[in-house]
Amino acid sequence: MKISSQILVYRVHYTKKCRVCHTYSRRLAAVAIAQGRTSMKMEMVMQAKDHAVPGVTMTGNPHGTVNRFKAAYGSAAGTIVENYDFVAYGTASALYFNQVFFQQSDPVVGTLLAFATFALGYVVRPLGGIIGGYFGDRIGRRPVLIAALLLMGVATTLIGVLPTYAQVGVLAPILLVILRMLQGLSFGAEWGGAILMTYEHAPWKRKGLYTAIPQAGVPFGNMAASLVFLASIALPGDWAWRVPFLASAVLVLVGLFVRLAVEESPEFTAIKGAGEVVKNPVGSVLRNNWRNLLKALMIRAAENAGYAIGITYVSSYIISEKLGDRSTTVFAIAIAAGIGCIAVLLWGHLTDRIGRRSVYLFVSAGMVIFAVPVFLLLNTGLFGVIVVAFLITFCFVENGLAAVQGPWFAELFPAETRASGVSMAYQCAAVIGGFTPLIAVALFTQFGWMGPALLYAAFGCLGFFSALATKETWGPAQRKAVDEYLAGLPDSNPELSPTARR
Repeated sequence: MKISSQILVYRVHYTKKCRVCHTYSRRLAAVAIAQGRTSMKMEMVMQAKDHAVPGVTMTGNPHGTVNRFKAAYGSAAGTIVENYDFVAYGTASALYFNQVFFQQSDPVVGTLLAFATFALGYVVRPLGGIIGGYFGDRIGRRPVLIAALLLMGVATTLIGVLPTYAQVGVLAPILLVILRMLQGLSFGAEWGGAILMTYEHAPWKRKGLYTAIPQAGVPFGNMAASLVFLASIALPGDWAWRVPFLASAVLVLVGLFVRLAVEESPEFTAIKGAGEVVKNPVGSVLRNNWRNLLKALMIRAAENAGYAIGITYVSSYIISEKLGDRSTTVFAIAIAAGIGCIAVLLWGHLTDRIGRRSVYLFVSAGMVIFAVPVFLLLNTGLFGVIVVAFLITFCFVENGLAAVQGPWFAELFPAETRASGVSMAYQCAAVIGGFTPLIAVALFTQFGWMGPALLYAAFGCLGFFSALATKETWGPAQRKAVDEYLAGLPDSNPELSPTARR
């Protein structure tokens, strides 16, 4: 297929007429024109069959784009900053905010109020997900990611300069709530775009590993926040909690510099160039793909609530029950988060080898099994044993479940509405996780530590049965089909010539 007015040639091989193939070749031409490449020659060879690859939803270059690494690490840079900012608030809520912003309350009520403002960030995340997903499908993944990073950085830095309750009274928690809501909007718009930028640049057979790279931003951002809080504990007065928030300004500038170098998703560029952008992607998902939306939401809820109990609530539990001090708690989390940076990559690679659903079923079952033992470990009050407990809740449960969600959710929705579907599923479930620490505190007052432990197990059951009800999108059967498909291509590695690489 030749494109007139362009010194550019796409060679497409057909075995049979197929609507999918004609659509794909039209998109290839649109990408070339949209990118304005008028001074180079480029060839792409593609073997088209009746239904492309049976049972496989992936599109685009099977070997990924030449920008796949840049996309992965650029997305990860922003994800690290976003998670640092969001986790910093959770850490401050557990360690400081009950005294700084709610001084008139008794300790238990103060903790509940601090966690309530923590939950507000989760309440507005669905709105952020809807807005981010909508514009991600309408104008592109890249501009949404840049806007989300800027908003999060501004909100977090301003928290660091807020007056306290002792200084301005009730105005202090009001301002805190407003900034927390801005954090939630930003975080809601961030995840879907970061995952899809990576997923849509990545090779078919390694999408699990590649999407785990931005997912590693969760433990890395958590570790960074924990270490900064650990270092700031010795600072006098309010500086102990202000410095971690003010440090966000530097991280945002670094993250923005890296993210600006990332090119737009090739699949969105192709869709836009072919004139196939959906006018109302959110409505399309709700009408045509609501079943997968609901399943993904339940799958995500289990992981998110597990984090809220296993990390956020447990941090407060250790201190309130005098099982360890603030330094012990933060340092234990930092250790687990550091190991988690590697663990999430290994989990992502495992999903490429044995399947998305298989890994999720295994880890969610482990979540149920370890629910009570984790609290027994915490109750020893021994630092080394507490670290082991965090390794279970963070590196095994949290990282294992999170690594699956990126590729699995992306494969449940078509490219035209993928950002909306992925973002809505991921962020609407965040509401459940946001209120989970409050529920855990209430259960503890009635049943002791067994209440939060059983709640943790219940969410593990939710994840297990939700995964059972969701189709496998990349298991051994799909991997075999792709291997056979690639073996039948005239040119098994259709990459751009060196002169075409940017």
